[in-house]
Amino acid sequence: MPITTRSRSQVQATIPFKQRKPRAIAEAKASQKRSQSVPPPKTATKDMPRKGPSTPRASLSPKKKRVVLPPSPRKRRHSGNSDKENISIQPPCSPTKVPRPSPQKTPLRGIRLDKLDINENIKESPSSPIASPRSPQKGLKPLKLHRQQDENFTKAKRALHTSLPDRLLCRDKEVESIQGFLHDHILNNRPGSLYISGAPGTGKTACLKYILEEDKELSDVQAVFINCMSLRQSQGIYTKILTEIGGGRSKGNLKDSQRELQRRLTSAGPTILLVLDEIDHLDSKGQEVLYTMFEWPSLPKSRLVLLGIANALDLTDRILPRLQARPKCAPELLHFQPYTKNQIVSILQDRLQASDGGNQVLDSIALQLCARKVAAVSGDIRKALDVCRRAVEVVESDVRTQTILSPKSAPRQLSSPSKSPKKKSPVKRVGLQTISTVLGEVYGSNIVSSNSQSQTFPLQQKLTICTLLLTVKEGKKREITLGKLHESYCKICQRRQVPAVDQSEFFSLCQLIETRGIMSIKAAKDTRQTKINLKLSQKEVEFALQDKVFLSSILQQGLPNAKTSS
Repeated sequence: MPITTRSRSQVQATIPFKQRKPRAIAEAKASQKRSQSVPPPKTATKDMPRKGPSTPRASLSPKKKRVVLPPSPRKRRHSGNSDKENISIQPPCSPTKVPRPSPQKTPLRGIRLDKLDINENIKESPSSPIASPRSPQKGLKPLKLHRQQDENFTKAKRALHTSLPDRLLCRDKEVESIQGFLHDHILNNRPGSLYISGAPGTGKTACLKYILEEDKELSDVQAVFINCMSLRQSQGIYTKILTEIGGGRSKGNLKDSQRELQRRLTSAGPTILLVLDEIDHLDSKGQEVLYTMFEWPSLPKSRLVLLGIANALDLTDRILPRLQARPKCAPELLHFQPYTKNQIVSILQDRLQASDGGNQVLDSIALQLCARKVAAVSGDIRKALDVCRRAVEVVESDVRTQTILSPKSAPRQLSSPSKSPKKKSPVKRVGLQTISTVLGEVYGSNIVSSNSQSQTFPLQQKLTICTLLLTVKEGKKREITLGKLHESYCKICQRRQVPAVDQSEFFSLCQLIETRGIMSIKAAKDTRQTKINLKLSQKEVEFALQDKVFLSSILQQGLPNAKTSS
C-alpha cells in the first residue's frame, strides 16, 4: 500500500481505498435528516463499532446527497464512493492563518498605514479594526511643519540689486550732459565723439542705458552697444561692429572688414550710434585701432556718433597724443566723480524705502558706516550695494539657524500663557557689528589679513609683489611687461641671496597672485610682452608688507641699480 508523506498545511490527495465512516459523520447526517422531517434509516450508528476491521455496510441510497466533511488529520481513510466528491471539493487540512491585527496607533508613532500590506481576508471582514489602510483616523489632524521666514529679508535683497534701477539719483548733471550731446548730434545728423571716464561703479554705463531707454526722441536711433572685454583681440572689433550693423561677416581678412565697415559708415543713411564700453581694452601695437575709431567721425560724409567709456581719465592724453594735433578728431570729455558719503546714503535709503518692508531690516547707523567706508575707499555704489546685501544674507542665515520648527496651526493650546504662538518674535536687524564684519571681508588686505594666512602665502609670491610695487613706484606706471618685471625680480633675489626662478615659473607665480585679486594679467603672443597691472593701491600693499622685516627692508632699499647688482 503506497503511503504519501506530507505536511498538514498542504491539501490531501485522494486515495481510492475504502473508508469507514466515523461516528461524527453519521451524527451530522442524522441531524440533517431530522431537520428535513425524514425518518432516519434503520441502520443506526449505534451498531457501528468505533475500532476494528472494516465490515461490509449497506450502501447508501444514490438519491440522497452526502455531506463531505474534512477527514480527521490523524486517520485518513477514504471510501471508493467518495472519490468524485473529494475531487470536486478539496477542503484544506488546516484553516488559513489570519494575521492578528495590530492595535490602532497614530501615524507619527505607529506603523505607516499606506505601506502596510493587508490580506484580503482582513479587508472583507467587517470586524477588522482597520477598515481602509489609507484613510486617516478621525479626530487626528496631520502635523505640518514650516520655517518662520520673514519676507522683509527677501524684499531688502531684491531692492539692493546692482542692475539698472528704475530711477537714477545724484547724477542729474551727467545725464543732462549726455542727453544734450546725443540730441545735438543725432537729431541734427552731425557726427561726433564723446569720451566718458570715471572710476568703476560711478554710474557711467547706467546713465547711458537709462537715457536710451527713457528718451522717446532717441528710440528710433540705430544703437550698437559693444563691451570690448568680450573680444579676444582688438582687431576683432571691426567684424563685431559689421555684424551688429547688419552687414554680415566679411569673407576676407581683418583689413577687408575694416574697409567694408568704413565704406558703410560713410555712405548715405541714418545716423549710427556706436557705444564702446571698456574702450581701453582695444589696446594694440601703435594704438591703431583706437586712432581709427576716433578718426571715423571726422571723415567726410560720416554718419557715426561714437561714445567711448573707460576708467582712465587721461586715456586721450596719455595713450592717444596724436588726437590733440587734430582738433576734429579729438573727442569731448565727460568725467564722473566718485559718489560721496551723502549720495551713497540717499541711494541706499531710496532703494530700501521703495521696497515694502525692506527699510525695516537695516539700521540707519549701519548705512552710515557703510557709506563712509565706501566713499573713503573708492566711491563705488555697486560695492556699497554688495556690502549691504551681504550683511542682510548673514543676518537671514543666523535667523534661520536659530528658528525652531513650529506647527503652522497649533491644535492644542499651550499650558503656559507666556509661550503663546500668536506672539511674533521681533525682526532681527542688520547692525554695526554685521556691517563691520562684512566690510572687513571686502576691504581687508588680500596679502596679509591674519597670521595664519600670512604663513600660507609663499615667499616667492611676496618677492614678486615687492618687485612689482617698487617698479610701479619708480616708473610711475601701473602696467609693466613680464620681461622687465622678471629682470628686476632676479636682481633683488641676487642681492638678497635668494634662489630665483626662471621666466616660465615666474609667470606661473604671477597667475597665482592674480587669483588673489592683487594683480591683473593681459596675455600677449610673446610671454615677455605680457602686461601686468597692480590692482590694489600702493599704500595698501606697503602697509600689508611692513609686518615682515625681510620684506620691509626690500621696500626701503628699493630696486638695485645695474652697478650694484654686478
